[in-house]
Parts: sequence; C-alpha cells; structure tokens
Amino acid sequence: MSDDLKKLIIDYVKKEYLDDDSEEIDESTQLISSGIVDSFSMVALKTFLEKKFQISIPDEKATTEAFDSVNNMINLLKEFNVA
Repeated sequence: MSDDLKKLIIDYVKKEYLDDDSEEIDESTQLISSGIVDSFSMVALKTFLEKKFQISIPDEKATTEAFDSVNNMINLLKEFNVA
C-alpha cells in the first residue's frame, strides 16, 4: 500500500502544482518549504486526501510539517490506518 500511496500523492502533486512535467519529485522532496505547495494548495491537498480515503484530518494535525513531504503525509495517514 505504501508504494501505491506514494505514487498517488506524487502524481497528484505533479498534476496540480508543477508546471513543468520534467521537474521530478520523490517521497522526500520538501513540498512546502521549497515553494511547490503553498498554504492554499495545502488545504486542497488535505481535502483530496480526506475525500480519497474518507477520513477527516483535524486542523491541529494538518500542519505545514505534516504536509511538507510525501513521507510526512504517509506518516500522517498512518494515524488514520490508511497507510
């Protein structure tokens, strides 16, 4: 599941937030601190994950640190028994 989850999130980020298809990201790429994902985009990403996995991520768990990389998001999703 973890590899599928990584691919799902990476594909979403690439499709939604990267203009250049040649730009590569992986599970450890810093998304927020590098500027790929901003605070508004983070909310959209949170909504995507909530709808996809039918969960509700509390605002106190939806931190910039939790969404700064695919690995961090997977660790967050583990708390909801998704990953």
